[in-house]
Amino acid sequence: MKRNFQPETLMMSHGYRPEWSEGAVKCPIFQTSTFAFRTAEEGKAFFELAYGLRERGNREKTGLIYSRINNPDMEILEERLKLWDGAEACAAFESGMSAITTVLFEFLQPGDLLLYSNPLYGGTSHFVHHVLTKWGIEVRGFRPGATREEIVRIIGQSGKRDRLGMIFLETPANPTNDLVDIAMCRSVADQFSVSGRRVLVAVDNTYMGPLWQHPLRHGADLVLYSATKYIGGHSDVIAGACLGSADLIARVKTLRTFLGNMIAPNTGWLLLRSLETLKLRMEKQAENAQIVARRLAAHPKVDRVHYLGLLTPADGEAYDIYRRQCTSPGAMVSFEIKGGEHEAFAFLNHLKLVKLAVSLGSTESLAQHPATMTHAGVDPEEKAAFGITESLVRLSVGVENAEDLWWDLEQALEKVPACAELPVELEAV
Repeated sequence: MKRNFQPETLMMSHGYRPEWSEGAVKCPIFQTSTFAFRTAEEGKAFFELAYGLRERGNREKTGLIYSRINNPDMEILEERLKLWDGAEACAAFESGMSAITTVLFEFLQPGDLLLYSNPLYGGTSHFVHHVLTKWGIEVRGFRPGATREEIVRIIGQSGKRDRLGMIFLETPANPTNDLVDIAMCRSVADQFSVSGRRVLVAVDNTYMGPLWQHPLRHGADLVLYSATKYIGGHSDVIAGACLGSADLIARVKTLRTFLGNMIAPNTGWLLLRSLETLKLRMEKQAENAQIVARRLAAHPKVDRVHYLGLLTPADGEAYDIYRRQCTSPGAMVSFEIKGGEHEAFAFLNHLKLVKLAVSLGSTESLAQHPATMTHAGVDPEEKAAFGITESLVRLSVGVENAEDLWWDLEQALEKVPACAELPVELEAV
């Protein structure tokens, strides 16, 4: 009797057989640049497939050629990542930004229009506004909570309704947790698609990881990750991933081959290790975040908390999107301390257990100040418009004991009034 195992079970073995590697239970690190062919004819056949010179034969597999093209650690990682999102194919990269930039370069051409949601991660925002525009690509953003009619109007006002190439979404948004309706954006993309030119919907799903939201099921064509975050989960790896249909990912992989931004064998091996505990880690992080968010919301020094788990029916469409798209509120909490930058810095500088650092999704809890750190390069007017205020703190909740985490957050909040008049460096930290 055959059983369909769950992804967390398959993370231990899928795509690997011990007999391939001297019986090793775990996949070894294939630290090699090139692979030997058994015959010249085999080498020819492998290159024919790699360059698309002929159709793949029945049950024929792509052979190992060169680690810029393929490597066992990379291929097994891609096979396992596919399981979480139910994707046909996956391409792994050496960073999240390399995944995003490769996708944008592959599917956009000079003269195209890129529509994107706001706010965006600072690195993505910089690439969209300061790199893509150099290549003749028009970019237009829409505000959090924009209606379908407003989005359609933005496309029409651009004068490029016939050149819309992609709708790029970041949902939940970094750092505000604003949500975008993926299915609604799919319907907009379909409205502006024409025969032979499908408008793609790409979703940066980093904030929710592969566990808490599955954009492909809601109409997205591509889902992207900074695999540095939850997928890696230990603050020791920089990586990225893109998933989607076999046809689209084949194009992504082709450009990846010539850009040379594929994942390295050692990085792939580390991510294979991390995938085995992904579900356990993420569930504990979400559990801790819910405790912390509720207590922050009740604290007198906190003005407002942005956390999906605090949404109620009174929040209207945001609550409806959350209930439809997400399977968990996640582990990212942003909150506004009463005051401004000085008060936010005072809080951050008095943390003892939580690390003051950027990045997110790791086993340890991290806190940072988006306005002056991850989103420092975003236009000041845009930061103000999208809620990236001087008082906003972003917290990535880890797997520590929840009571220990709250002790640290609470004691740091208690220091804020004492730091209101004196620079924090003069205080006893």
